Amino acid sequence: MDTEMITTPFGRRPMTIGQLAEQKRVRAMPDGISVDKWKVFHTIRTIRKPLGATDRALSVLNALLSFHPQTLLSSADSLIVWPSNEQLCTRANGMSETTLRRHLAVLVGCGLIIRRDSPNGKRYARKTHGGAVAKAYGFDLSPLVVRAAEFKALAAKLEAERGALRSLREQLTLLRRDVAKLIELGLAEHPEGDWNSHIVAYRSIIDTLPRSPCFETIAGAITLLMDLRQTVEDVLETFIVSTNPTANAQQNDRHIQNSETEDQFESEMPGNGNLPQPEQAETPKPDRDQPSRLQTISLEAALQACPDISQYEKGGHIRHWADFIRAAETARTVLDISGSAWTDARAAMGPIPAAITLAAILQHAERISCPGGYLRSLTEKARTGKFTTQPMIQALRNRQRLHSETTSRKGRGGHDASDGLVVSEALCRLVQH
Repeated sequence: MDTEMITTPFGRRPMTIGQLAEQKRVRAMPDGISVDKWKVFHTIRTIRKPLGATDRALSVLNALLSFHPQTLLSSADSLIVWPSNEQLCTRANGMSETTLRRHLAVLVGCGLIIRRDSPNGKRYARKTHGGAVAKAYGFDLSPLVVRAAEFKALAAKLEAERGALRSLREQLTLLRRDVAKLIELGLAEHPEGDWNSHIVAYRSIIDTLPRSPCFETIAGAITLLMDLRQTVEDVLETFIVSTNPTANAQQNDRHIQNSETEDQFESEMPGNGNLPQPEQAETPKPDRDQPSRLQTISLEAALQACPDISQYEKGGHIRHWADFIRAAETARTVLDISGSAWTDARAAMGPIPAAITLAAILQHAERISCPGGYLRSLTEKARTGKFTTQPMIQALRNRQRLHSETTSRKGRGGHDASDGLVVSEALCRLVQH
C-alpha cells in the first residue's frame, strides 16, 4: 500500500486535523484484514446521516468503488483508484463536474476516502513492466477497511435506537387511546369531576407534539399522559365505589355493552389526536340526584337544530360529542359568556347538556340581548330540575320546519299573510325567560 507517508492536498485545498488523524489511522491499519466493499457500502448507506454524508455523495462513493477491480478491499492490496472526473461523472449517472467536486469534498470531510494527490494534481498510476501498480495518485479507499467495524457498531446502535423509538411510539399510542376512552366514559356516565379540564389537558399534550417527535419529546408526553390517566382513573374508580359499592358481574356486563362502539373510535390514529366520542354517549344515563342531566337528544338531532355550532370546530365537522363540547367552548367566548357562568352551567347540567344549551343560545343569539344572563337563568332552573334541553331543541326544530314550509309556499307562488317566519309559542317563551 502507498500509505507510508502523509500526503497533503494539491492546490489551495487546506490540510485539516481530521484528515491528518484519518491518514494516521490508515497507516496503523494491520495487515491481513479485508472487507466486502458492497457490504460496507450498504452499512454506510444506513448510517449516512450520523456520518454527515448525503445521498448524492454516496452516489459518488458507489462510482469510486466500481473502479476497484476486486469485491474485497484488502489491506494487502493497493486501495487507490484514479478515475478522471469525466469517468466519475459518467458512472455517477451524469452528474456535473461542479457537483462531483462538491460531493467528493463531502466524502473526504466524512473520512470515507483520502485524497492522494500527485505533484500536478492529476490522477494516474505508475506501473511496473509486469503491469503491477508501483505508485498511484487518486482516492484512497483504505478508510472503508479501517472503519468497517466502527460502521457496523454504529449501524447496530442506530437500529437499537430505532427499536426503542418504535416501542416508545407504541406506548404513546396506547396511552392516547386509554386516556381518550376513559374521558369518553366519564362524559357518558357523568361522574363528579371537571371533565372539560381533562379534555383540555389531553389536547394540550397531544397538540404540542410535532409531526416527527424525537425520543425525548415522546418520553415527556408519555409521562404527562400517564399522570393524566391516573387522575382520570382515580375519578372513575371513586365514582364506581360511590354509585355501586357491591359491583357484580352484571355491572361489568353493562360496561362491556357500552364499549361495543370501539370500531367507531379514532383515538388510536397517530396523526389524528382528536378525542372521539362513542355513539353511546349521545344518550347519557340519568342521575337520580340531578334530574336535569337526563338527556335523550342525539348528536345528529342537536346538530340539525343548531347548525351554527359547526363553524366553531376545526374544519366545520363535528363527529363526536367531544367535538361538540369543544366547539361550544369556543362559541362561549364569541357570545361573551363568562367562564364562571359556563362552569356553573356544566356543573348543574352536565358537559353535554350545557354544550347543547349554549349551541341553542348561539342559534338564536340575535333574539337574546344578554346570552350570559340567559345561561345563568337556565342554570338556576337546571339546579332545581325545572330545565331540560329537549323543549329548547324541539322549539328550534319547529322554527326550522315552519321556515321551510313558508319558503316552500312562497316558492310555489303562494301567499304568506305574515310575510315572514312563524315562531312557535314554545320558542317565544324560551326567549322571554
